[in-house]
Amino acid sequence: MVDTSARPPSPLGRLLREWRTLRRQSQLDLALAAEMSTRHLSCVETGKARPSREALGRIAAALDMPLRARNALLLAAGYAPEYAEHDWTAPALERMRQAVELILAHQEPYPAFVLDRAWNVLAANGSATRVNRLLMDGRESRHANLLHQVFDPRDFRPVIVNWSAVAEKFLHHLHAQVAAAPTDPVPRRLLADIARYPDVPALGSPHDGEAPAPVLTLEFRSRAGGLRFFETITTFSMPHDVTLQELRIECAFPADAHTAAVCARLAREENAAATA
Repeated sequence: MVDTSARPPSPLGRLLREWRTLRRQSQLDLALAAEMSTRHLSCVETGKARPSREALGRIAAALDMPLRARNALLLAAGYAPEYAEHDWTAPALERMRQAVELILAHQEPYPAFVLDRAWNVLAANGSATRVNRLLMDGRESRHANLLHQVFDPRDFRPVIVNWSAVAEKFLHHLHAQVAAAPTDPVPRRLLADIARYPDVPALGSPHDGEAPAPVLTLEFRSRAGGLRFFETITTFSMPHDVTLQELRIECAFPADAHTAAVCARLAREENAAATA
């Protein structure tokens, strides 16, 4: 007789246990939410039973898994992925790109840019280019990745006045991204890469004793004087494509009248140069 107790856990079972642990759900909790028996769920986790696609869909919904993780769950069970992952430039996403381009255009004369799950900048409006050129004093950024731009001492980092607070904010978002998708290697690898830069602050590092502002302001030094922005993040509602779910649009707004005036002046100067 074969001893099945020593059998290594199945890929599907390993994934389910990881996500149950992340969501702090017991087998009973998950079984009830997924409308299945605890015994059947236990057999699925030990590899003794193969759930249907429908059952996996209920499990994924109960665990609030992102689309990429749902596809991985289906693959681990031997099924084809359910959700497409188109390239951002693919024809299938043309209408969505048009919507994003509209947001970028309406954000003028203030900066806006589009990021993927790896924090790569996929698109930006004219203001983002103009402000970046001002901050970098005409130099080109070394990276197409926002996190590397912020953390690299040879990139944007020297012009960020409150760099420690800004760096901690980005680290917090990246740690949350890792926690939200523990099986995705991309944010984990990015976190490891960022940690190699010098003097990276720890989460929860103390700052000055002043009362916190309503929202974190990004403060920059430039030849036009200090610039201060706060940001909003826009995402797609109810996406059925992996790329769309992981996409976000970051819009920067001036936190004071001087910053608004500088952004407006940069736009006027560019328009004047274009029509000259």
